[in-house]
Amino acid sequence: MSDALLGQAQDGKTILPGASLGVMGGGQLGRMFVHAAQAMGYHTVVLDPDAQGPAGQASDAQIVAAYDDAQGLADLTQRVAAITTEFENVPAQAFEALSQNTRVAPPAAAIAIAQDRVAEKLHFQRHGVPVAPFAVVDSADNLQQVAADLFPGILKTSRLGYDGKGQVQVANLQELQQAWESLKQVPCVLEKRMELDFEVSVVLARGLDGSVVNLPVQRNIHHNGILATTLVLPGAIDADVQEQAVHVAKSIAAATHYVGVLCVEFFVLKNGQVIANEMAPRPHNSGHYSIDACDVSQFELQVRTLAGLPLLQPRLHSPAIMLNILGDLWFKDGQATAVAPDWAAALAHPGVHLHLYGKHEARKGRKMGHITITGPNAEAALGNALKVAGLLGLPQDFSHILA
Repeated sequence: MSDALLGQAQDGKTILPGASLGVMGGGQLGRMFVHAAQAMGYHTVVLDPDAQGPAGQASDAQIVAAYDDAQGLADLTQRVAAITTEFENVPAQAFEALSQNTRVAPPAAAIAIAQDRVAEKLHFQRHGVPVAPFAVVDSADNLQQVAADLFPGILKTSRLGYDGKGQVQVANLQELQQAWESLKQVPCVLEKRMELDFEVSVVLARGLDGSVVNLPVQRNIHHNGILATTLVLPGAIDADVQEQAVHVAKSIAAATHYVGVLCVEFFVLKNGQVIANEMAPRPHNSGHYSIDACDVSQFELQVRTLAGLPLLQPRLHSPAIMLNILGDLWFKDGQATAVAPDWAAALAHPGVHLHLYGKHEARKGRKMGHITITGPNAEAALGNALKVAGLLGLPQDFSHILA
């Protein structure tokens, strides 16, 4: 099949620029989708309960309503040709209802799986995707039956856990009991702690015809469960690890009959094994660098999959490092009032691209933006990224990557 035909809708109904596209959710991922769609000539409508959200600020129109509001959903379907989502916790039932009258991507079934760690682990296991050993903890009885070889482990809530929230490390059965009680005895998954070397992620796009393209594999560093740094540098990830991760990510997309942009996060173990951690049915923080470092960004891919446009394999034209910006930067040195970082000093370095999300209030732990540093080669990008991180007071624990 030629590149020109990749991604063509099976029903032949390509949604051309000039049409309106809808997005459920008003956060920064929705904002960047809106920017990509508008750059390609589409109009956008955002449905979000927050009238001041980042995506609504940028969109042509906004419907201020809850994600399960029947009138708001009906209004959205009447105003757009297709609908996507910018976060996985939009009610799967609402997305399923939208699909009865309007093209949606991703499918509601994939959203439902990603919303529930139990369903996600079982789905991975059923399709032969390697995962860490785990046990479901949703009753006092099966808590007592947890195998001893799962300790030490991490207890994670089945739903609504992200950026390190809803997770407790446990060393034995007694700590597991205490942790489960601290989490209000909601359904959880206990995962065995593995000997982790580093973490990677794969962002891919799958079209209506089943064709798949992917961004380069990203190497990620997290702090307190929140992504801090993404590196896309030649030599940062062994070719074998990249091949394993891409193969598994594509198999997950195929197993869910996926359409849209999907991110799969992986742990790379000390023994070289690659195991899946979780999936996100949307663009991902670790793929933001693609706006500045690739000829096709993850958000343009989201537009293309939704509209049934051709999918082209993204090309990395510049080595890149992404630094996540949290609200903590506004409160350095213990100061009580928010003070904006010195963006001018950071922007004085070559290859620095600043992206702020339009959030009105800086709070500790809140994602406020990101900086992507690109360069003509990996060493130049890494060197400038270390300088920018030092200027802003960001972690510099990525300096060893190419050592």
